[in-house]
Amino acid sequence: MSAELAAHSGLFLSAFLAATILPAQSEAVLAGLLLAGYTPWTLLLVATAGNVLGAVVNWLLGRGLAGASSRWAPRQGPMLERAQGWYHRYGRWSLLLSWAPLIGDPLTVVAGMLREPLPVFLLLVTVAKLGRYLVLAALTL
Repeated sequence: MSAELAAHSGLFLSAFLAATILPAQSEAVLAGLLLAGYTPWTLLLVATAGNVLGAVVNWLLGRGLAGASSRWAPRQGPMLERAQGWYHRYGRWSLLLSWAPLIGDPLTVVAGMLREPLPVFLLLVTVAKLGRYLVLAALTL
C-alpha cells in the first residue's frame, strides 16, 4: 500500500468514526496531512466523504430507534433531548450544526428518528461538514 493511499484511508476512517456516536477526532489527522504536503482538495473530499458517511450511519440508527420499543433504545438523555429541542425549534436547518461538538452527532440521530428525507439530510450535512473542513484547512495552511 502506498503512503498516500494509507494516509487517505486513515483520514477517511478517522472522519467516519468522528461522525458516529463513537468518540474520535478527525481534525488533527486532516491538519497533520495538510502540513505534510498532501493535496488539500483531495484531503477535503476524503474527510468530507468519511464524515458524511458516518453521519448517515447515525441517521440510520435514528431511523431504527424511531420504531424501537425496547428498553435499550436510547430515546432519552440530556444530549439527545437537547438535539431534539434544536431540531424541533429550527427544523432541518439545524443539520447545518451537524459539525458541532456534542450536539452535532445527536442531531443526525434525531434527523433519522424524525424521518428527515435522506436527500435533504445529505445536502445539509455535506454543506456543514465540508464547511468545517474548509475552515480548518484555511486555518492550517
